[in-house]
Amino acid sequence: MSTADLTIPSLFNIRGQVAVVTGGGSGLGTMITAALVQNGAKVYISSRKEKPLKEVSEALTKLGPGSCHYFVTDLTTRAGCDALSAYIKSKESKIHILVNNSGASWGGPWDDFPEKEGWDRIFALNVKSLFYLTAGLSSLLAKDATNRAPGRVINISSIAGVVADPHSSRLSAPGTGLYSYHAAKASVNHLTKVQAAALSSKCVTVNAILPGVFPSKMTAFGFAKKGDQLVADQPTGRVGIPQDIAGTVLFLVSAASAHVTSSLIMLDGGSTKL
Repeated sequence: MSTADLTIPSLFNIRGQVAVVTGGGSGLGTMITAALVQNGAKVYISSRKEKPLKEVSEALTKLGPGSCHYFVTDLTTRAGCDALSAYIKSKESKIHILVNNSGASWGGPWDDFPEKEGWDRIFALNVKSLFYLTAGLSSLLAKDATNRAPGRVINISSIAGVVADPHSSRLSAPGTGLYSYHAAKASVNHLTKVQAAALSSKCVTVNAILPGVFPSKMTAFGFAKKGDQLVADQPTGRVGIPQDIAGTVLFLVSAASAHVTSSLIMLDGGSTKL
């Protein structure tokens, strides 16, 4: 009979850990940050806009028992990623968790899809930033890490990374496709496995969460125009809620998942037909 401590407080305790969550000022990023702070973590969030970062930081720190802090930067450039890494290193000698959540989408017509906003910016934020920020913070994630208490990286991908039809989403306007977004999220899925392989010897796990439809700024258009249809498309009869993403993240950063790496976890209520 096992004598290991298999209680929930033992398996899922993250109190006192230090985390970085990009895009923490809105949507899924705020849900993830709230889950970490409410379970006792110290969390740094970042994005380009200070106002939402400040509001979220103050509200979550007041809620506690953890705390939330912010840093304003543009992660579409390596310089922006390096600036965030340098800031974290100036504040902390060790971090336990990195959640690469910042992302954007762009819808456009097949025969006139914009290069700068549609391709360059989407890949810079959704893919390039994941590489540079993870590389920049890997030394802090690996410090004092072991195969039973590894550093954790979570990349927030999307079911768009496994769905081939860029017109299938109800989240974009008629006559447009999310061509670059689908391609970028597919890249995130593969990059997750590349990062997991690269960091395995350093005792750092890397996994991705592939959300379906959740309420956020990115899905606001779809909810405003086709909210009832979005719900009707879900086998579970509802879209994602904060508890769904929070529970998945807490599993992936806790002792319960120390042996999980290179995994792509679908979080879509069964709506994706592969």
